[in-house]
Amino acid sequence: MHMTSPARDEFRRSQLAIGALFFALGFQYATWVSRVPALKARLDLGEAQIGLLLMTCGIGAAVSFPLVAVLMRRFGSRLLSVLSALALGVVLLALSVVPNYPVTLLVLFFDGVAVGCLNVAMNAQGAALEARFERTTMSRLHATFSAGSLLAALLASGVNAFTGSLVVHFGLAAALLAVLALAARPGLLAERPDGAEHPDGAAAPAEQAGRKTRRGFALPAAATLWMGLAMVFGTVTEGAMNDWSALYLKDVVDAGAGLAPLGIAVVSVMMVCARIFADGWRTRFGDGRIVRTGSLLASLGLALALLAGGVVPTLLGFACVGLGVAAVTPCVYVAAARQGSDALSLVAAMGTTGLLAGPAVIGFIAGGTSLVWGMAAVAASAAVVSLCATRITWPQPAAPAPEPRLAAEAG
Repeated sequence: MHMTSPARDEFRRSQLAIGALFFALGFQYATWVSRVPALKARLDLGEAQIGLLLMTCGIGAAVSFPLVAVLMRRFGSRLLSVLSALALGVVLLALSVVPNYPVTLLVLFFDGVAVGCLNVAMNAQGAALEARFERTTMSRLHATFSAGSLLAALLASGVNAFTGSLVVHFGLAAALLAVLALAARPGLLAERPDGAEHPDGAAAPAEQAGRKTRRGFALPAAATLWMGLAMVFGTVTEGAMNDWSALYLKDVVDAGAGLAPLGIAVVSVMMVCARIFADGWRTRFGDGRIVRTGSLLASLGLALALLAGGVVPTLLGFACVGLGVAAVTPCVYVAAARQGSDALSLVAAMGTTGLLAGPAVIGFIAGGTSLVWGMAAVAASAAVVSLCATRITWPQPAAPAPEPRLAAEAG
């Protein structure tokens, strides 16, 4: 039976609230990264020190898995997501007044931990929303991350036109993060941290997407490891394209200075567009087929572009990568959330590791051979994602319906 207007309103309200969390994460990250030159000048840093700053944030997110798993069990995804978003605002305020380089490293390590917490909590909320209403939405939620990054870039440009003060810029950004977090809280799905039932007898929404979480330590199941591997190689593919596509166009394809940045633009635009429409594809074809086919498209498209050479074939190959890997991360997060918060935390940490280490590994390969072989490794990574996808138990596609339905009333 189709739900009435109040149920539709509930779905939309929760969708907007969870989308605000994804938006906030993209906004916060792009805000401080956009002002790295100002931090470099104020603290008198060298290139190697800047590289360590960027890596420290990634390390904080990658090693946050044990803490995030504990916090998810203790507080639940609703409270943890709000606290994490507020913490990211505090990080911006601290960055605006850091006195020296060691303190900056400490602040960015804490930023990485907060990012890890918000990443897991908001994806748990997104997976719970899909499970509760039997309606795909995770891909569009991930698309709002890019929208947050875009707004952060525009805000940075606008503020910088009036003042170079980090205190003013980061203060405005922190205020916006606080507004987003507090405004989102009422619409987030409420659940008991221990996975118990609500007073009305309904199962906790954030736990409907997976099994009840164990409190003791246990080795991850094989299914979780396959999800983690898919996430690692998926983020390696995504991160390497962002870091190496422009250089490949310039040094290998001999594209002009005006064309070289188009590599990143093509990948980014295709990813955003694909994520807007991917939820419909997931409903029609299922997550497993989308991940297997998409990652295979990315692998073959990039491999053929490397063989063909030339600017146009290369850009077409890059477009295949953006289109093919766009839905990998959202789909894997949904599958991991069905296994419980521990599995989701581990898969998220492995994805962060791939995003952090992937571009560096491609650089080592390119340095030892050539950038062509480095990009070939990216194509191979996408193929590995397709292979891993065959070992994952994916949720069945929801029956298409014009109105959202509650899972409890699906029968």
